[in-house]
Amino acid sequence: MDIEQLIAGVEQQVLNWRRHIHAHPELSFHEAQTADYIAEQLASFGPLTVTRPTPNSVVAELKGAAPGPCFALRADIDALPIQEENDEPFCSTRPGVMHACGHDAHSAMLLGAARVLCQLQSHLQGSVRFIFQHAEEVPPGGAQQLVELGVLNGVTMIFGLHVMPNFPTGEVALKQGVFSASSDNFDIVLQGKGGHGSMPHLCIDPIPIGAEIVTALQQIVARKLDPLNVPVLTVATFQGGDSYNVIPDSVRLAGTLRTHSREVRERVPLLVEQTVAGISQAHGASYSVNWTRGYTIGNNHPDACTIAREVIAEAVGPRALREMATPMFGSEDFSSYQEKVPGCFLFVGSGNEAIGATYGVHNPRFKLDEAALLIGVKLHVGFIRRLLMR
Repeated sequence: MDIEQLIAGVEQQVLNWRRHIHAHPELSFHEAQTADYIAEQLASFGPLTVTRPTPNSVVAELKGAAPGPCFALRADIDALPIQEENDEPFCSTRPGVMHACGHDAHSAMLLGAARVLCQLQSHLQGSVRFIFQHAEEVPPGGAQQLVELGVLNGVTMIFGLHVMPNFPTGEVALKQGVFSASSDNFDIVLQGKGGHGSMPHLCIDPIPIGAEIVTALQQIVARKLDPLNVPVLTVATFQGGDSYNVIPDSVRLAGTLRTHSREVRERVPLLVEQTVAGISQAHGASYSVNWTRGYTIGNNHPDACTIAREVIAEAVGPRALREMATPMFGSEDFSSYQEKVPGCFLFVGSGNEAIGATYGVHNPRFKLDEAALLIGVKLHVGFIRRLLMR
C-alpha cells in the first residue's frame, strides 16, 4: 500500500474537478448543480454512502473495515457575486459569478481525498464523513444549517482547509486558539426632515448627522474599549439623497463589526446604539439600528492543532508549517462546527508570483497555484491516516 502513489494517481482528476467547478460557479444557497456534480463523482468511487442534507449540499460517509470513531472533513462549495477578470481557459462561464475564494479548490481537494481514502477502506478503523457545504459566504451560513440537521452527530473531530495566496505554495499556516473573528452587520437609518437645499434651516438634514455618527463610531474603538482587545468597526455604506439641491428625509448607514472577543461582540452594539441615539436626538432626528448576527469566533482546539502539526510535517514537510502570530479579522462559518466538536482550520499556501497568483481572495483577478491542490489532498488523507489507520 503506497499512499503517496495513490495520491499522485488522483492528481489529474483533482485538477479536472477544480476546473469544472471553477467554470460553473453558483452563488450561496443556489449550489444545486454543483452539489449534483459532486454527488455524482462521489457515487462513482464505490464504498460511500452519499446523502443530501439540503438540495445544495452533499455529505458522504466512508465506513472502515473495523469499528472506531468518526472524523469529519469539510469543504465549502459556493461562489461569489464577482465578475471574473482572468483569461484562463476554464474561467467562469456565468456572468457576474466567480469562484474568487477558492471554494472550487476546496471541493476538488476533498473529492481527491475521498477517492484515495475509498481505496484505503480496508485499513481504516472507524469512519470518515466528507462534508461538502453550501453557503459559506452568506450569513447565517450553511455550516449552521448542517449542524442543526445533525451532520456532526457522532463526529469526534473535524478538519477544514482554505487556500490562501498570502502564503506561498508549500506553506501551511496554523493559528492555535482563536483564528478568525466573529462577523455581525448593522443597518442604521436616520430620519430627518427633507427640503430645499437653499433652506437648510427649515430642515433636519440627516447627511451631516450621519457624517457625525460615522466619525463618532470610531471613538468606540479608539476610546471606549481596551486597546489590547479592540475590534474592527467599519461603516461601508452611506446612502442618502439623489439631487444637487434637495435635502433628503433620511439616510442609511451600514457596516460590519469584527472581533475576537465574545465580550466585545456583545458590548459594541450597545455602544453603537448609545452613540446613534445621542447624536440623533441632539439634532432632532429619529433613528433605528438593526443588527444581523453573522458567524461566531473561530477557535482551533489544541488537540486538533497537535494532530495538524504532525500531519503537516509528515505529509508536506518539516519546514512547511507557518505558525500564525495573530488571528485574522476575516470570518469563517467553520466556526459553527467548532462550537459543536473540536476542530482545526488550516490555510494552505497557494501564492506564486511567477504565475500571477498574488491577488487576494474576493478579488476579480484571484487565481491560485494549482500545485496547492495536491497539498490539500495530502493533508486531508494525512488527518485520517493519523487518526484511523493502525
